[in-house]
Amino acid sequence: MSTIWMNQLSWVDYEARMQRDPPAVLLPVGALEQHGPHLPLGTDGLLSAAVAADAAARIGALVAPTLSYGYKSQPKCGGGQHFCGTTSVDAATLIGSVRDAVREFARHGATRLVIVNGHYENQWFLTEGIDLGLRDLGPSAKLQVMRLEYWDFLTESTLASVFPDGFPGYALEHAAVIETSLMLHYHPSLVRVDLIPDEPPADFPPYDVYPTRKHWVPLSGVLSSARGSTVEKGAAMAAELSVRIAAAITHEFG
Repeated sequence: MSTIWMNQLSWVDYEARMQRDPPAVLLPVGALEQHGPHLPLGTDGLLSAAVAADAAARIGALVAPTLSYGYKSQPKCGGGQHFCGTTSVDAATLIGSVRDAVREFARHGATRLVIVNGHYENQWFLTEGIDLGLRDLGPSAKLQVMRLEYWDFLTESTLASVFPDGFPGYALEHAAVIETSLMLHYHPSLVRVDLIPDEPPADFPPYDVYPTRKHWVPLSGVLSSARGSTVEKGAAMAAELSVRIAAAITHEFG
């Protein structure tokens, strides 16, 4: 059976692929988090899986089922925990999930694991999970792990084209032009263009306060305007991401 999706293979077919010539396994990681009134709660996981699938198709890799719950939404990059529907996990939970995944894929015979992150707040906890998983396996393990945030593969020239009036930065791009355009490309039926808010970028102070100040965050949950989003921008970014991520995996792992 020819598929890039691990969960569409029988265990027999999966084992055969692992024994014959172990493919790289891409593990998307997202979050269940508000993305304004116009995008679904599962945007981070949907996009990380779609980007992973495009890259995997280029290099003959497999895509594992997405880890769909992410670390707690932060006001300055995700709007915060006070939005209905945002469903987050503690750091220890995410670390443990990644740690277990690293061990399990090594047990299957995988030698190359790529964690494709789609949720800004996940980054350091994914790193800790990888580190602990490899520590569990010991120095003789054959598994190598790459962790990446897909947005880091967008070039300056592409960002200049997507943001002719200036790029606000990735943290403020929550539910804005990048994610909305990519969703228009990958999952257009899930985007409510008519509900896109048109608000100025959020203006956060250079510090945090706990409990968090809900009034710092726009009521919509969108941290900068998504009005410039188009399917054409999404297609251009998706093409660049697939090419550059596939090249990075090939460069590191062969």
